[in-house]
Amino acid sequence: MTILTGLLMGMFLAALDQTIVSTAIRTISDDLHGLSVQAWVTTAYLITSTIATPIYGKLGDLYGRKKLFMFAITVFVIGSFACSFATSMYMLAAFRALQGIGAGGLFTLALAIIGDIVPPRERAKYTGYFMAVFATSSVLGPVVGGFFAEANTILGLTGWRWVFLVNVPIGIAALAVVQRTLHLEHNRREARVDWWGAAALVVALVPLLTVAEQGRTWGWGSGRSIVCFVIGAIGTAAFIAIEHRMKGDALIPLRLFKMRTASVTIVASIIVGVAMFGGIMVLPLYMQIVHGASPMKSGFMMLPMVLGMMSAGVISGQITARTGRIREFPIFGTGLAVIGLFLLWQIGADTPLWQVMAYMLILGFGIGNCMQPLTLIIQNAVPPREIGVATSAATFFRQIGGTLGVAVFLSILFSTVGDKITTAFTAAQPAIKSAVAQDPALLRDPLVQQLQTNPGAFNARVQDDSSVINQLPSVFGHPFKVGFAGAMSTVFLIAAGIMVIAFLVTFLMPHVELRQQSAGALARAEAAKQAGEVSAPVEAAAESTPAAVGARHLATQEVPDDTPPSHTTPKHAAK
Repeated sequence: MTILTGLLMGMFLAALDQTIVSTAIRTISDDLHGLSVQAWVTTAYLITSTIATPIYGKLGDLYGRKKLFMFAITVFVIGSFACSFATSMYMLAAFRALQGIGAGGLFTLALAIIGDIVPPRERAKYTGYFMAVFATSSVLGPVVGGFFAEANTILGLTGWRWVFLVNVPIGIAALAVVQRTLHLEHNRREARVDWWGAAALVVALVPLLTVAEQGRTWGWGSGRSIVCFVIGAIGTAAFIAIEHRMKGDALIPLRLFKMRTASVTIVASIIVGVAMFGGIMVLPLYMQIVHGASPMKSGFMMLPMVLGMMSAGVISGQITARTGRIREFPIFGTGLAVIGLFLLWQIGADTPLWQVMAYMLILGFGIGNCMQPLTLIIQNAVPPREIGVATSAATFFRQIGGTLGVAVFLSILFSTVGDKITTAFTAAQPAIKSAVAQDPALLRDPLVQQLQTNPGAFNARVQDDSSVINQLPSVFGHPFKVGFAGAMSTVFLIAAGIMVIAFLVTFLMPHVELRQQSAGALARAEAAKQAGEVSAPVEAAAESTPAAVGARHLATQEVPDDTPPSHTTPKHAAK
């Protein structure tokens, strides 16, 4: 087992758990008699994981990342185990919140640890592997969730409980690997911990994320939504004021936004998050509603996009490692994603699946070329001792963008689908009359009678439970599919427009020269220089240490300290 294995396992857990519940939630809510509160199972996890992300980043910079990473895995495993034995939806939501506290550190700390031990130029190859794991687990989640949801019992436990229990052995294995292989040197810095900033962040994000998830149900102009908006605005203002006062000790230092590279990267991350997560969210719905695929099958249908993301991540990483060029990849990636989304805008109810999958491949290749390079660019833009803050900022703002994207696009989808269905039925009247003339028995179908008696109520029923479409005679079901496809087409068009903005923003990014040393080596050299222990400038380290040393040992069982040789025996950063 290697360090890379442990880090990838941690990221796999977090990415898998973002999607594995989606296909099982209906079964879970039926079993626990809580269909009306099922959304809180997702919302609770989202809130705690998002808030925890910048906190892990800052604490990792101050106190070291290994123990925090192990703590995050442990909390995640405990939360997963507790979820598997929940007896009510409220209990499950509480344990999902605990799970989210652990998940918030898995992405950020894994990427920051890579930054500690591998120089940026070599790091690009490994972030490609992380991209591959993220893409695979994100699509594998619905497949695995659907499998467990459909199983009555497995080893004496209800099938859906394994949705959470499956995380436990993987998490324990990750803990063992990290404990055995990862030994990072860290010079603890005494600094103020920005607990007030963290509290203000909670006040800001809890109501905003809650209304983002629940606003479509409550109504965006309802009293509850307005209260959430007001409290969120007050919390955001307080957070900005506190961060300004805390200066360098802030949870998210505001000086990041004064650095052109970092600020452009953060803005691009937000916009990419909105377009990417909002657009991708629609694809499984398209497969299930329009093409009648099961949740498991729709997961498999997403494989072309996964292959695009995986191949792009690996290829861009290899090219960056060889050439040192990285600025071009977010530009190319967002441009290609724009093309993919515009192509998806043209799909309809009768578009062949191979064509949809080809468009998904293009979109996936574009996303794979911009996600990890943006993280690598912001890591390279900040001082080595702040790599955790930079990584968590990129992840945090992308998650915020993704949450907003999903909320906005779902609202657009369900606010337009009714009119789209009505238009589709108007256009289908000649075909319906012809079919009824040939087979009058169609009108005796109970669902058709309900549709004709009260079209508005039936339309609302279909939006709540789309499986009804496949129970209708095809001539009556097809207009519903056309309506949903039309509404989804609108979402893809808006997502493409937003991605165009991201494409333009990436041109504002200055040329990026990747460092030849890992953040850990630079931080140690800087600390030693300040302590008077070394007399050579930091640049000497780059000349005496091959950039590939950390990367080469990352794939084995240890990562040696790449501090320049001296008369003393060098310490090891990882064993």
